[in-house]
Amino acid sequence: MKKGVDLYNKAKTLIPGGTMLLSKRPEMHLPDLWPSYFHSAKGIMVTDLDNKTYTDMHIMGIGTNTLGYGYGPVDSAVQGVIEKGNMSTLNCPEEVELAERLVEMHSWSDMVRFARSGGEANAIAIRIARAAAGKDKVAVCGYHGWHDWYLSANLTEDAGLDGHLLPGLDPLGVPKGLRGTTIPFQYNDLNEITNIVMNNPDLGVIKMEVMRNEAPNPGYLEGIRKLCNKYNIVLIFDECTSGFRESYGGLHLKYGVEPDICMFGKALGNGYAITAVLGRRDVMEAAQKTFISSTFWTERIGPVAALATLDSMKELRSWEVITEQGKKLRQRWLGIANENNLNLTCFGIPALSSFSLDSIHWLKYKTYITQEMLKRGFLASNSVYLCIDHTDEVIEKYIMELEEIFATIGKYEASGNDISSLLEGPICHSGFKRLN
Repeated sequence: MKKGVDLYNKAKTLIPGGTMLLSKRPEMHLPDLWPSYFHSAKGIMVTDLDNKTYTDMHIMGIGTNTLGYGYGPVDSAVQGVIEKGNMSTLNCPEEVELAERLVEMHSWSDMVRFARSGGEANAIAIRIARAAAGKDKVAVCGYHGWHDWYLSANLTEDAGLDGHLLPGLDPLGVPKGLRGTTIPFQYNDLNEITNIVMNNPDLGVIKMEVMRNEAPNPGYLEGIRKLCNKYNIVLIFDECTSGFRESYGGLHLKYGVEPDICMFGKALGNGYAITAVLGRRDVMEAAQKTFISSTFWTERIGPVAALATLDSMKELRSWEVITEQGKKLRQRWLGIANENNLNLTCFGIPALSSFSLDSIHWLKYKTYITQEMLKRGFLASNSVYLCIDHTDEVIEKYIMELEEIFATIGKYEASGNDISSLLEGPICHSGFKRLN
C-alpha cells in the first residue's frame, strides 16, 4: 500500500482535501493505511498501485457500478463513441433516445434534462422547481449535494453562529443571506413537515430522498404528496442514489407516489458520468424561463453509457439480483453478530446495505474491521453496495473472514477492554449524518 499512501500524502499538498469526493478520502476508511488509488478494476476486483488485488465488499465506486466494474456491453458502447467522436458542434442523438426511455419508464413524466453529476442534477431541479412554483423557500430531507442552496440549511440564527443541522457539512463560504431559504425536516415525521408548510407560505419546494435508512411509514409519502397538491408546492424525489436498485427506474414506483420532478444518477451509467432530471411538462418547461446550460452536458459518452446500462439492467433484472443478495448479506451479518453477542443494526435499502454495532467503541471497531479485512484481501467497512458480481460464493468467503474479526470484537466488548491496542493507525472519521 506504500505507493497509494505516498501519493495521497502528495495529493494533500496539491488538492484541497486530497480528493474530489469526501467519501473517497482515506481518512473515512483507514487513515494512513488505505490503498487510496487504483490501477485497474474489473467486476468486483480492484488492483492498487502496488499491484495488490482486493475484492470490493464496500461501496463499489460510491454506488455507481451495479453491473460491476468494466461491464463489457457498457464499455463496448462507450468505446464505439470514442471511435465515432464524443463531441461536436452538433448534438448527440442518443440524448433524445435516453430521454424517451426514461419517460416511458415513468408514466407521470414528460420531459428530461441531463447533467453529469448528482450535485448538478440537484441544482437544476431546484432552479426549475423554484421557477415553476414562483416561491423561493425549499424544505429538504436527505443529502442533496454541495451547492449553496442546500448547504444553507446549516446556517442558523443560534447566537449568530453556524449550526450543524447536517453535522459534518460546514457552511463556510455559503452567503449568510441564504439563511432560512432551505429548511431541513426529519424523515417519517409528517407532523413536522406539515407545520413547516403551514408556517412558511413562501415555501415552493419539498425535496427528499424516497428512502435511505428506513422505509416510509404507511401514508407518509402520500401525506407529503397531498400537502404539495394543496399548497402549490413542487415535490422532488432525489433518486440519485436509490434509482434502479429496487425497481427498473425510481424507488418511488414501488410505493406508488408520483413526484413532480425526480433525479437519477450513480447507477444510471454504470460508472460513466450521467445524471437525469425527469419531470412533468408544466413544471419542466419553467426551465425555459431561466438559464440552465453547460458545455459538457452535451457530450456523448454519458447518454450512450446510460442506454447500454439500461439495456443490460433490463436483460439481467439487476435490481432484483442486488436486492436479493443484499437481503442474504444482512442475514449473515445478523447471524455472526448474534453468535458473538453483538447488538448489530442493519439499515438502508438491501442493495445499499450497512450495519452498525451498538457500542461506544463503534468507530474503533469499524476501523478494526477495515484494517483486518484489508489484510485478508477485501476492501470492506460497514457498508456493502451490491452489484451483480456479489454472488453467494463471494458473500460466503467475505463472511468467513468477517467471522473471526467479529469474534475478536465480541471478546473486547464483553470484557470492556479497549481494542485500540490492535489498531495500527488512527481511528476512521465519522463523516456526516444524513437527515433520514
